[in-house]
Amino acid sequence: MRALLGTAALALALAACSTGPHAALETPASDRAYDPKALPPGPLGHSIRLGHDILVDTQAKMKGYVRADMSCAACHLDAGLKSKGGSLVGVYGRFPQWNTRSHRVIALQDRIAECFLYSMNGRPPGYASPEMIALVSYMAYVSRGLPIGEKQREGDRFIVPLPSAPPNPARGATIYAQKCATCHGADGAGVSGTFPPLWGKSSFNGGAGMAHLDRMTGFVYFNMPQDAPRSLSIEEAYDVGAFVLGHSRPQFDAKAIVAEPPAPARYY
Repeated sequence: MRALLGTAALALALAACSTGPHAALETPASDRAYDPKALPPGPLGHSIRLGHDILVDTQAKMKGYVRADMSCAACHLDAGLKSKGGSLVGVYGRFPQWNTRSHRVIALQDRIAECFLYSMNGRPPGYASPEMIALVSYMAYVSRGLPIGEKQREGDRFIVPLPSAPPNPARGATIYAQKCATCHGADGAGVSGTFPPLWGKSSFNGGAGMAHLDRMTGFVYFNMPQDAPRSLSIEEAYDVGAFVLGHSRPQFDAKAIVAEPPAPARYY
């Protein structure tokens, strides 16, 4: 109930700013930019700004909620504005939706909670917390002007058809050493605060989206190496993905209890 109330309130607030100087109707994700000076004034603008800052510096802003040595922006490039780089543009209008993993209809806050549980290998903030509302605020802001219920635009998707042949992790290891190790390290540990770890105890856990070979392959193909995206073939990205995912990483704890702190009725 808190999630739905928070979402409804944000929808009403952002509807007002979407018709004013902040509107960007039908703007492709790649053409959108985050300008803190152009945010709505007052508490709403502050919430949007906080959401952006949490997204790009999750560890610093969400201490105690993140165990992986990475931020949300590791998978949502350019603060979620990059086409084929985990774009968040339009995602706000696609919730509530049916979730095949949990077998129930979920709100956007549920999806964000998944990211904290899987990709951050941590725990989610309360659904009515300033941090959760801030993340929803930011996603609503970058989605302003787009139709509610619109499917993800093809230009933003990074899933690619996988080769019919099995991947070759050995070839992937060679490509990784040549193209990836400079940033992510030969040991896959990355550089704290700069390049995310791709395996090991500080990386995302086995339940994360990037732990799936199809998603890893598409993300690598469209976005890596950072200084030369799309320089690898799909087959090479496929092999690199198999090499990366062949290493150990934290296991998702399905028995962990997730509970939101109680709040007095006057909060609402």
